[in-house]
Amino acid sequence: MASMGAGDAFVAFEHVQKSYDGVSLVVKDLNLSIGKGEFLTMLGPSGSGKTTCLMMLAGFETATHGEIRLDGRPINQVPPHKRGIGMVFQNYALFPHMTVGENLSFPLEVRGMAKEAREAKVKRALGMVQMGDFINRRPAQLSGGQQQRIALARALVFDPALVLMDEPLGALDKQLREHMQFEIKHLHENLGITVVYVTHDQGEALTMSDRVAVFNDGRIQQLASPQDLYERPENSFVAQFIGENNKLRGRIEAISGQGCKVRLATGELIDATPVNVTEAGAETVVSIRPERVEFKAELLPAGAQTIEATVREVIYMGDLWRTVLAVAGADDFVMKSRNSQGQQVLVPGEKIRIGWAPADARALDL
Repeated sequence: MASMGAGDAFVAFEHVQKSYDGVSLVVKDLNLSIGKGEFLTMLGPSGSGKTTCLMMLAGFETATHGEIRLDGRPINQVPPHKRGIGMVFQNYALFPHMTVGENLSFPLEVRGMAKEAREAKVKRALGMVQMGDFINRRPAQLSGGQQQRIALARALVFDPALVLMDEPLGALDKQLREHMQFEIKHLHENLGITVVYVTHDQGEALTMSDRVAVFNDGRIQQLASPQDLYERPENSFVAQFIGENNKLRGRIEAISGQGCKVRLATGELIDATPVNVTEAGAETVVSIRPERVEFKAELLPAGAQTIEATVREVIYMGDLWRTVLAVAGADDFVMKSRNSQGQQVLVPGEKIRIGWAPADARALDL
């Protein structure tokens, strides 16, 4: 999605800051515009500021400085229940003494909706999450996955234009979590709602989002599509936080146009793409994704550079082999190879040559 100004945004944070103690800032001068119908994920480690941003948008926290706008209107002083925002939490937040139907009907009653209209909306929302047969059960009679579906239906029942989700799948097991990722994404696509989603799970963010805002230390480190984040990280934090990544330390020897020469700590000279490094002599970390590394000569891309490596560990993972190598002073360099028929199985202690395309090596700031 193309970048937009705050005036074009459905949700806009303008110079927003948040401090709990009046001294240290949890959120530092946040400027973020979210388009109508977009699925934007706020991704980052614990304490990075992502959940605080979501709580300020929901109205459960107040910005210390700056303005938050929803569909063009300032909402800093608007109480949560008047913002018209759907909310889904990790702990479901269902009323245990109410049936599923009553849980969904409650936000409609608060809005003064007539009983007949409420019943129609409840049935529609339960149908969206394939839970229509559970309308008379109580939360204690449902599994975790079923409760999360009900929580999702309750957030959608009053047709909000904006839905906020705070780690909604964190309590589910891996298989169910992955299934629910696709269900939520399909609901988003079918309904055309705007979703702001908070998670620390990189795979979840890459799978579901139109764009991802990577947070660290109260700031957005990079805002981009999942593919751009993974393929073209703008700094070493993003490169390390998004997916698995290899690091080779070195020093910039020369920069020319879109390429540079890096002298590794052990003396090898390799080609890389300079990112956030602008001059010869600067120290750098070269980032290379494990799946871009190859050891079979016939599979190396044109113009590939090769380097000697020693096999340290080989792990069979079903669909792929994960090989840990010692490379240029790094003992934790990982190569991922697709498990194909006639696969050559490497053994610890074996010396091989590995290679990658120069474009897949990114020279980043330290």
